[in-house]
Amino acid sequence: MSEIKKVVLAYSGGLDTSIIIPWLKENYNGCEVIAVSGDVGQGTELDGLEEKAIATGASKLYIADLKKEFVDDYVYPTLKAGAVYENKYLLGTSFARPIIAKRIVEIALAEGADAICHGCTGKGNDQVRFELAIKRFAPQMKIIAPWRTWEFKSREQEIEYAEQHNIPLKINRETNYSKDKNLWHLSHEGLDLENPWNEPMYDKILEMGVSPEKAPDEATYITLSFEKGIPVALNGEKLDGPAMVAALNELGGKNGIGIADMVENRLVGMKSRGVYETPGGTILYHAHNKLEEICLDRDTYHYKQQVAIRFAELVYFGQWYTPLREALSAFVDSTQEKVTGDVRLKLYKGNIIDAGVKSPYSLYDEDIATFDEDEVYDQNDSAGFINLFGLPIKVQAMKEQAAAKQDK
Repeated sequence: MSEIKKVVLAYSGGLDTSIIIPWLKENYNGCEVIAVSGDVGQGTELDGLEEKAIATGASKLYIADLKKEFVDDYVYPTLKAGAVYENKYLLGTSFARPIIAKRIVEIALAEGADAICHGCTGKGNDQVRFELAIKRFAPQMKIIAPWRTWEFKSREQEIEYAEQHNIPLKINRETNYSKDKNLWHLSHEGLDLENPWNEPMYDKILEMGVSPEKAPDEATYITLSFEKGIPVALNGEKLDGPAMVAALNELGGKNGIGIADMVENRLVGMKSRGVYETPGGTILYHAHNKLEEICLDRDTYHYKQQVAIRFAELVYFGQWYTPLREALSAFVDSTQEKVTGDVRLKLYKGNIIDAGVKSPYSLYDEDIATFDEDEVYDQNDSAGFINLFGLPIKVQAMKEQAAAKQDK
């Protein structure tokens, strides 16, 4: 431990990282601790963070504004891929970790740090996401993960340590949910949620919106415009990435959109129950898919759905900085060249209802699709198609019938 003289800490100001600063100094011979917070849209959670970090023993705090890069280079590529983990999770924590870890590495190298420390538990996914990013950009850097070695066995014991060291906390024993917040989402885990039979107390935990029961009785109509798979305007107003997500969070939240209660399969092997609030992201995924329905040919659309599953796994598993993820993104980008157009949606009490879609690149042809008389599609052609398409089935049936006769 004596060679560890300067540590850069991934600092959120939450329970874990709040007590890690004094713990590091106690266990690593009074080492210097430099705190780093990546601003990916935590909002008021960053208020007073510098004062708190220094008061608890850090020599300085960096707050890196990563919001635009986060949306443009991590969120939107995942959106374009249509990547959803296990049909529900829109990867809010998963794709925030790589960009934060990358910035932490940059600061650690610039500061000449001996080690990087994070507050992830040994049961969670985030330890993998942080450490894979560190290995990608600083393969020789030492990593300190206190949760794997320290004396605390529960969040209750952490709170006791904080109280003994006069470390202020924004939580108490009754509101001690494990949360992660950024511009894209808010997650809730722990306490009563650890029993999947318990219905979430939405009135108590929701912060980004309301439950569907409390949403307005009147629907909200919106129109989203996309260019090459990227949302660029809301109701005709051009918005950059962070502004777009923020605006849709507000609209979706007040209409009870984007609440997901799921038991997911963590990378480390266990199942974990969590509640996710992703109002704006849920709207964007729905609208993007709706536009792809008319812009992508059948084979590309179907194959892309398979790619989306693997892409989601890579993001969830912390493998953002890998050749496969980059290759899949290249494929996805090629599919998005003509995913341009407008999608109209109706938001109503937790539901997203399609209300119209159009694109200059639409492959939908009303003259061909119509049930009325047309001069484009010869329905007699379908007979030959079915004969060829069904030939393997017919041959198999004929062979089975012949074999049955011989058996008699």
